Amino acid sequence: MTSSDPISRRTAVTAVAATTTAALLPLATATAAHARPAVPAPAAAPAARATGFLHGVASGDPLPDGVLLWTRVTPAPEAVPGSGLGPDVEVRWEVAEDAAFARVVAHGTATATTATDHTVKADVRGLRPATDYHFRFTTGDAVSPAARTRTAPAHSSATTGVRFGVVSCANWEAGHFSAYRHLAGRRDLDAVLHLGDYIYEYGTGTYPAAKYTVRPHSPAHEIVSLADYRVRHGRYKTDPDLQALHRAHPTVAIWDDHEFANDAWSGGAENHTPGAEGDWAARMAAAKQAYFEWMPVRPSVEGTTYRRLRFGKLADLHLMDLRSFRSQQTKGGGVDDPERTITGRAQLDWLKAGLASSDTTWRLVGNSVMISPVAFGALPAHLLEPLAKLLGLPTGGLTISTDQWDGYTDDRRELLAHLADRAIRNTVFLTGDIHMAWANDVPRTAATYPLTPSVATEFVVTSVTSDNIDDLLHVPPHTVSLAAATAIKAANRHVKWLDMDSHGYGVLDITAEHAQMDYYVLSDKKDPKATSSWSRSYRTRTGTQRVERVKTPAG
Repeated sequence: MTSSDPISRRTAVTAVAATTTAALLPLATATAAHARPAVPAPAAAPAARATGFLHGVASGDPLPDGVLLWTRVTPAPEAVPGSGLGPDVEVRWEVAEDAAFARVVAHGTATATTATDHTVKADVRGLRPATDYHFRFTTGDAVSPAARTRTAPAHSSATTGVRFGVVSCANWEAGHFSAYRHLAGRRDLDAVLHLGDYIYEYGTGTYPAAKYTVRPHSPAHEIVSLADYRVRHGRYKTDPDLQALHRAHPTVAIWDDHEFANDAWSGGAENHTPGAEGDWAARMAAAKQAYFEWMPVRPSVEGTTYRRLRFGKLADLHLMDLRSFRSQQTKGGGVDDPERTITGRAQLDWLKAGLASSDTTWRLVGNSVMISPVAFGALPAHLLEPLAKLLGLPTGGLTISTDQWDGYTDDRRELLAHLADRAIRNTVFLTGDIHMAWANDVPRTAATYPLTPSVATEFVVTSVTSDNIDDLLHVPPHTVSLAAATAIKAANRHVKWLDMDSHGYGVLDITAEHAQMDYYVLSDKKDPKATSSWSRSYRTRTGTQRVERVKTPAG
């Protein structure tokens, strides 16, 4: 069951068009041995059968000495996700230096039970830094697909570069996961960063509407209970392209709202009807339990995904949880209320301390919603601020989406002032959520002119499948979006590029000299054999805090 406006967050995407149109009018340990193997091609997806490893394998959260391994075993035909049925089974895992598993360097066992929906994790340690490994699981005579993973560089290593695939917003019903297939086929990635909306909670035919649905959700109804969330995660992990991605690269993931419900906040969600859909705290707890069962994620703090990973002396990666602690979304001048928060006090302090103490060249922030301001009605500060106060409007101008950092301006102001006042350089926000691709400077103060200096940069990747403006309005590309993008850039001069039409993924290349995002687009999200092509590249050079266009991809 949904609220009276079941997809209002998606209308935040269409609001870009509407607003701009108006503007145009006026987590087992082990020891390890040593050797570097070749990277294998992703194994073929296992044939469908009643028992075994039907949901693939995955790895995640790479450390210099280890990585988290994941799988789900189906011990009996009735033990489907969310059923609570099936016997306990012992599952063996092993890690090898070679694809033939002749040189096994770590192994152990775990027990798959109904308590964790027959998912298992192994937090393997004792491995070598910056090394490719192969892993697999067995139970009885069933053997999982073999997969590749990679450890992070040693903390003190002067590594010359790291490269990440970057994705977000994969709605099962809206298309096929070709973006994952193309990233799985690359041999140059250290990990894939998933910035949220790995699953969607809607009932079938809700978003998109039934006549535009490419393939139906399971369960068909909106997910609310623990069993529901388990079933939905299970359905996603039957996708061959998603399985291929997890076999090929370790994943680093955070959640956004759709892992819970649309426009989630600490006390509720736009897509949650109290009473009819039960208690919000119980629903969120169920969603989080299923997430930690089904995802190769090592929680640093119980019930949250905020944590930090390091990739040599080159980059710290700060991963955010922008749903568990935030205040409810609001409108108008309420966005400036200093009592409201998107991060919560503890997380914001943790982030600020981490950014200030980092000794790496780059400070990356995995950030589920856009931090760059996007506003209209910007005026010089001496005019905008008193006028906004008088009229009860946001002091940063009229915002498009208050679900983003634009709706929590005091937290943003504090964070960006911290970067400026401490002279913290080379901070790059990596963002998903909005189903468009952006390259932005991040000014210290939003929407007043002349622009204040940029204190960070932001690369936003578009959706894997989730609808953009063209999809929602059912119009050809480059119609509404062209006018909207023009108006946004005109009113927000820190926005250097915006693609509102495409679906795809990013590849982030980090070296001592630059952080560069290469943007790739799909030929057709509804085509299971969709091709991929390079679209554009933007980079920020060390020390500049500004983005610039690059004529060729980094690799």
